Amino acid sequence: MKKIAHIIFTALIFMALSVPVHAESTVHEKTENEEHALDPKEIIFEHLGDGYGWEVPFNHHKRIPLPVIVKVKDGGFHIFMSSHLDNGAEYTTGGCTFRIAGKKSPYKGKVVQIVDDKEVPTTIDISITKNVAALLLSIVFVSWLLIWLARFHKRNPNKAPRKGLGFIELLVVFIWDSVVKSTLKDKAYKFAPYLMTVFFFIFGMNLLGLVVVFPGGANLTGNIAVTLVLAVLTFLVTNIFGTKHYWKEIFWPDVPLWLKFPLPIMPLIEIFGMFTKPAALTVRLFANMMGGHMIVLVLTLLIFIFSAINPVAGGATTVVSVLFSVFMLLIDVLVSFIQAYVFTMLSTIFISLAQEKEHHKEEEKEKNGSTPVSSAAPAVQTVGAQKVKLH
Repeated sequence: MKKIAHIIFTALIFMALSVPVHAESTVHEKTENEEHALDPKEIIFEHLGDGYGWEVPFNHHKRIPLPVIVKVKDGGFHIFMSSHLDNGAEYTTGGCTFRIAGKKSPYKGKVVQIVDDKEVPTTIDISITKNVAALLLSIVFVSWLLIWLARFHKRNPNKAPRKGLGFIELLVVFIWDSVVKSTLKDKAYKFAPYLMTVFFFIFGMNLLGLVVVFPGGANLTGNIAVTLVLAVLTFLVTNIFGTKHYWKEIFWPDVPLWLKFPLPIMPLIEIFGMFTKPAALTVRLFANMMGGHMIVLVLTLLIFIFSAINPVAGGATTVVSVLFSVFMLLIDVLVSFIQAYVFTMLSTIFISLAQEKEHHKEEEKEKNGSTPVSSAAPAVQTVGAQKVKLH
């Protein structure tokens, strides 16, 4: 442990001494050309946003190309690789010229068509962007893990898995016992496939987003479009499989009549509540994961900001920023699990609320119809090993 700590300390000192020189030369170059000045806001949102290519580690001028699929007005689809559009280049195919719109364009970051030296947005853009590619990789990664676990149990029905596979089984058992089964009771098997998929999919996306190099680095759960789709799926499952009692409580809740008629105050509140639940799921997951990524980026950018002010301050900031960045990444691993767990738990609760049945009717049946067990059969008390009837 002492050797590892010594190596880490030496590496931090080396970074503290080397960064100011690099930062000083970088700042000198940037003051000569203000167009390349450090823009923290631009860098943060570029890393958190989507793109038509996957950044190569330590070299953001090169990208791993991805397919661009666009349809232009009065024309067909055009398919080509995003490498043709790197560094602001224009690409002509099928008589149409394309490029990625610049920072000052209203279509910033989007593939546009050039017509008479003007940027025209494409009618349909279904390109495989970085987020789409990361989404597909997450699906493959999560599916492979769970199929691997299922095959292990099929081959070894009476054996417990170990190491990494054992950790996956631990998560499955934990979510099943503490969330799905304990909340949904007899309906657990009906909704378990969806809820298990949601948990592992979100957890997988969160972990891949923390990996800096390919195939990680895409901020999927920090993209509100992704979290919105997941929340909409929970909304659909909740309401499609909702019981009659659930819908009755929405449109005709058990409250005084003047709250329902002539002004439908409570029904409107209940309907509004149907949509606030997925909204809460969307914003909760999006904000927490976006915030974690943003903190790490800000801590990293502090190195270059302080180096521009003073090289010595930049060196000291390097050590502090690296330590805090590593600490925040470790915290983000925990947050990745917590947010996947919270999303699954809330989804389970919303689904269970929609599965409630009318209890007062069952009580009326016991009073008016079939006699309760306590009144129909004589009471029995056990004394020792004998049963004595109480008349």
